[in-house]
Amino acid sequence: MNVAVSPLRLRLDGAALVSNWRWLAAQSGAAACGAAVKADGYGLGAAEVVARLSAAGCRDFFVATWNEAARLGTLPEGGSLSVLHGVRAEDMAAARGSMARPVLNTAEQVRRWRETALPCDVMIDTGMNRLGLSVQDVQDGVLDGLVISTLMSHLASADEDGPQNERQRAAFAALAGKTGARRMSLANSAGIVLGTDYAFDLTRPGLALYGGVPRPGADAIRQVAFPEAQILQRRHVMAGDTVGYNATFTASAPMDLAILNIGYADGYLRGFSARGSAAGGTLPVIGRVSMDLIALGVEAQPELGEGDWVAIDYHLPTASAQSGLSQYELLTGLGRGLTGCGPNPSPRTFRFEQHILPLRSALLRELLHILRLAARQDHHAIAMGDDDQIVHAR
Repeated sequence: MNVAVSPLRLRLDGAALVSNWRWLAAQSGAAACGAAVKADGYGLGAAEVVARLSAAGCRDFFVATWNEAARLGTLPEGGSLSVLHGVRAEDMAAARGSMARPVLNTAEQVRRWRETALPCDVMIDTGMNRLGLSVQDVQDGVLDGLVISTLMSHLASADEDGPQNERQRAAFAALAGKTGARRMSLANSAGIVLGTDYAFDLTRPGLALYGGVPRPGADAIRQVAFPEAQILQRRHVMAGDTVGYNATFTASAPMDLAILNIGYADGYLRGFSARGSAAGGTLPVIGRVSMDLIALGVEAQPELGEGDWVAIDYHLPTASAQSGLSQYELLTGLGRGLTGCGPNPSPRTFRFEQHILPLRSALLRELLHILRLAARQDHHAIAMGDDDQIVHAR
């Protein structure tokens, strides 16, 4: 079967991913450094992320749900997987048969899991008021009888300075030795940058692994995801001509445009209208971002023509300032729009290399997850490329 070549792709830098993890591990001091790979590795492909980081020495991984755990399949030898959203009654069959551990968040989950006598993790709420049991629950013996691998909490405001960070750290530190937990874990990406007092025994970075800069002091973090789109058409407009929906841009002089195959359905959102850019800031977005098209001013590179590829600027802190969206939204939205895998991936076009298919529906995404799991059963179909520049295309 012939597979159409997509006019849109996402280049992923595997060396940058590993470099980011190593920097975060060094900042974690004596604590182990894990990796949050929920939301399909923040949209970039959880299985590929786990493979790369496992080879670099990461052993602790975190997903949100048991569906995500199942999609990952068997971890590399020595790997550990925790499911952050706990274990519902509907999850028990899958959880009992999984090597992953639930992160217990409620007294009901504790009662449910205690009967298994299997290891677990536990989340304690120290001030975020999201998931987690309370400090009082610990004092009341709610956790008695559990085999706890890691006791966790989560920082609510580590990306900014304020008294809440220290209040949460102190409340969590006061639980040391009171639950029988083998390890304690508090810091996310921003928490790691706060310093080793927040590291405890295990850190859990997410955003910074994938190129996000969670707070000042993380300048060593490198960009991982680079969207690229193909020019579908070149245009020349005259002074007074308007561009795009609602004519929000009017040319003040004759100018050249390139129309690219990327838009908000692909994760390049309307917040980039008249604010985004490409090719290192030299090619501005002109007018509004459409569903699957944008216009660029290309006077800085007049040699660009139909069929040429253009790298969209997507350094996450800069893109966040341009669009008004958080780095988390930009990263996970872009990954959902651009990442996929073709039905017949070649040996050098699977993990972190070239995937060609649009992902416009949840049903198709689910189908592609199944195909990915099936492909992992055949090592000939998923041989990892030797280079560190890796591309998903859609």
